[in-house]
Amino acid sequence: MAKTQELPLRNEVPEALTWDLTTVYASDEAFESDFSDVKAGAEKFAKLSGTIANNAAALLKATDDLMALSRKLEKVYVYAQLKNDQDTSVDRYQAMYSRSEALAAQFGAATSWFEPELLKISDSKMQEFYQAEPKLTAYQRFFDQTFERRQHILENNVEAVLAGAGDIFSSGEKTFGILDNTDLSFPSVTDENGNQVKLSQGVYSILLESTNPAVRKEAFQKLYQVYRQFQHTLAATLTTNVKNHNFKANVRHYNSALEAALSENEVPTAVYDNLIQGVNRHLDLLHRYVALRKRILGLDELHMYDMYTSLVGKKSPKYTFEQSKAIALEALQVMGPDYVKHVHEAFDGRWIDVVENQFKRSGGYSSGTYDTNPFILLNWKDNLDNLYTLIHETGHSMHSYYSHHNQPYQYGDYSIFVAEIASTTNENILTDYLLNKFKDDDEMKKFILNYYLDGFKGTVFRQTQFAEFEQFIHEQDAKGQPLTASFMDQAYRDLNAKYYGDAVISDDEISLEWARIPHFYYNFYVYQYATGFAAASTLADGIVNGGQENVDRYLTYLKSGSSDTPTNVMKKAGVDMTQPDYLEKAFIIFEERLNEFEALYEK
Repeated sequence: MAKTQELPLRNEVPEALTWDLTTVYASDEAFESDFSDVKAGAEKFAKLSGTIANNAAALLKATDDLMALSRKLEKVYVYAQLKNDQDTSVDRYQAMYSRSEALAAQFGAATSWFEPELLKISDSKMQEFYQAEPKLTAYQRFFDQTFERRQHILENNVEAVLAGAGDIFSSGEKTFGILDNTDLSFPSVTDENGNQVKLSQGVYSILLESTNPAVRKEAFQKLYQVYRQFQHTLAATLTTNVKNHNFKANVRHYNSALEAALSENEVPTAVYDNLIQGVNRHLDLLHRYVALRKRILGLDELHMYDMYTSLVGKKSPKYTFEQSKAIALEALQVMGPDYVKHVHEAFDGRWIDVVENQFKRSGGYSSGTYDTNPFILLNWKDNLDNLYTLIHETGHSMHSYYSHHNQPYQYGDYSIFVAEIASTTNENILTDYLLNKFKDDDEMKKFILNYYLDGFKGTVFRQTQFAEFEQFIHEQDAKGQPLTASFMDQAYRDLNAKYYGDAVISDDEISLEWARIPHFYYNFYVYQYATGFAAASTLADGIVNGGQENVDRYLTYLKSGSSDTPTNVMKKAGVDMTQPDYLEKAFIIFEERLNEFEALYEK
């Protein structure tokens, strides 16, 4: 009997393939010292309540103290999170992360008085303060962002209660995370070589790329068998999360949870609505692509587990991590020497945690703080998808690097809305690079076009499908509809059928997909993958085919942080995201490449 392949334990992973968290804290003891400082500082800050309207000096002191404490808290929190994510089974780091979440809630409660008291300062008095203490002008946009939310910020005591309950409000998300990453036990399945392999999120994605339909089907069915066993628990965790969003939106006098979430990033809800409407207008392109997939694969029945296998009759080309770094560096040469220099730092300086180990958090992300280098979490597999993930997360990390090094702390972070643009611009640059590199190789062109079309399907169509479902369940809960597992199963299956059309069977299992998507816990985050990809199409085209001016404008965007509204930052980069034009441009590119792929297939 073939031996089941197991993931390595954390201590079995070569050090060179792990991130170096000593650049954050040299030891856990150093973390504990800052942890204590934040706790004491928060208690001290709370005593400043009632002082900031007295004079300009008092406002400056409180704001300086708030920024210093926030800065240290972020470092504490991120260190704990990264330590926990690298191995979620370690009690010590589970506890460290839990304590850091509790500290963040305590900090929120201790500082919750600041915004309500700031709002009591009139515009005329603020002008007097700026005259009396010019150093306050460094915080003017920070203050103005608060003044713009006047009607949504509550009295001190209410803000304190809400902030103090932050740990409770996040219980649904935390429970889902523990279940999904640690407690759910997945069975073994047979890969295409006859080996028994234990399912994980990373292994599952590889098996769905298999050219063997039986392998894809078994992986699909066995994965969802596990989620079906826990669907009622997972419905409860997701419901808790939705009710949290709706409750806060109602208490803060927003019209909807969507409006509340988008207002945090100064994004009008029209951007969200334009996306869903625009994608729905172009579902015929997705239906056409799905029908082409069925035709090329030669299947009598196309199933949802057939949506990820290559259409060129072979598995993904193998790209090791080292090969992928070299390709990414080549593709990114168009960004100029300074950008490439910092990518080298990321690749050579152990900013990346590369391989999947037992109990490691699934997926991939870029993280870090103002005072640390960015970090990238991967769960590496040798395929094209992971090459794209590497360059995607590198885009995030370079955005953070430039923002942190060109803005003061208060503007050093950037809106989530613009974050996905940096990552997906890198993806589009890589696509252009690969298509050009293999322009005389029809087989490789087929593969790259197939990957691009699948990527567009997954990023624009699929993420908008998620966004539409997320909006639906929030609206249904607001109307009093219980979000039972069966209700969400049916709603999700109907939505899936609308998006993918008649050429594919919406299998029973796909109705459970909502149960395993972590982004449904991120408060209307996922739509930004789609808007980001569409905007990135325009930006990447300008960088690759335009002059130095386009690169300079793009780097200006990366350096801008939150020094202006997200839509204004993007206008400076050359894309007006308040209008639907950028979406239409993205669909034009998709259709052109779909035409090209069809022509190669017919040829």
